[in-house]
Amino acid sequence: MTKILLIEDNDEIRENIREILELANYQVVTAQNGKQGYSLALQDRPELIICDIMMPVLDGYGLLHLINKNEELKATPFIFLTAKTERGDFRRGMELGADDYITKPFTEIELMTAIESRLKKINILREGQTPPNNLVDFYTEILNEDALEQLTKTEQLSDFKKKQRVYAEGSYPHCLYYLVSGKVRTYKSNENGKELTINLYKAGDFFGYNALIENTAYKESAETLEKCEISIVSREDFSILIHNNRNVARKFIKLLAQNITEKENQLINLAYNSLRKRVADAIITLYNKYKQNGRADFVIYLSREDLARIAGTTTESLIRTLADFKNEKLIEAEVGYVKVLNEEKLRSLLN
Repeated sequence: MTKILLIEDNDEIRENIREILELANYQVVTAQNGKQGYSLALQDRPELIICDIMMPVLDGYGLLHLINKNEELKATPFIFLTAKTERGDFRRGMELGADDYITKPFTEIELMTAIESRLKKINILREGQTPPNNLVDFYTEILNEDALEQLTKTEQLSDFKKKQRVYAEGSYPHCLYYLVSGKVRTYKSNENGKELTINLYKAGDFFGYNALIENTAYKESAETLEKCEISIVSREDFSILIHNNRNVARKFIKLLAQNITEKENQLINLAYNSLRKRVADAIITLYNKYKQNGRADFVIYLSREDLARIAGTTTESLIRTLADFKNEKLIEAEVGYVKVLNEEKLRSLLN
């Protein structure tokens, strides 16, 4: 059983993480500060260390310095766990030799992905630098046009419940996400907690790649709109692929350019369009994204709150506008769904 040393001075956070790791079949040793953690590292020889930065007695930076000076411990994968999100803190940790950096709040999948990625890398090194078979195939076929598609099929597949957060704004990326099934939205929140949906994803879409490519914290959060299956591609595998495969690099350059255009249009719509036009555009956005080929009708199964976040308005204003559209025979609307009756008129609605 893989042994992990967890060093965190907050009792509640420490116990929550310990419980998650033990449910994932890891053996967990815990410490409340860096000094205690160093003693346990010498005693138990963990296979991975997760450590908070701001702690009494000896902080995370000091502990990492001691770990790196010890010949028997310095090769141990080291992940910083902290609420600090400034790029300077991130850079200092990496310069000291940290292998990864997880910012609070984080999701269970972010934590597990970071751990599994680090353990996989160290196991490859310990086994004489021979990668698992699926990675051998990946590296030897890296120049194939379908290399990215192959990778999404060989990497970890995770199930997400409806309304489950995939990653949080301010956290650092550890992987690329590929949506196998379901719907996902990305959104930003203001200081009052009001949310604006900034992008929607369907099966076959990649997301979370902006921060990964820029090597910065996420500038938005992501959550599922329904039950989803998501393939999780490790940061290392994606980095190798995007730097060695022109087709893959070209694909993500196009996606980044498309995102810029969409954001510009969204800003213009929010600034200058009327409420009716914004709501109509939100419905058409969903229509364009999720309409199935071959079906004459289109039904949106989405809460009023989520639809309001896409339109950039309040739930109350959205409900009144939907009632107007219903009276005008543009849509059919009940609690939980909207059915488009006249797509052409909605699309050409005057401002």
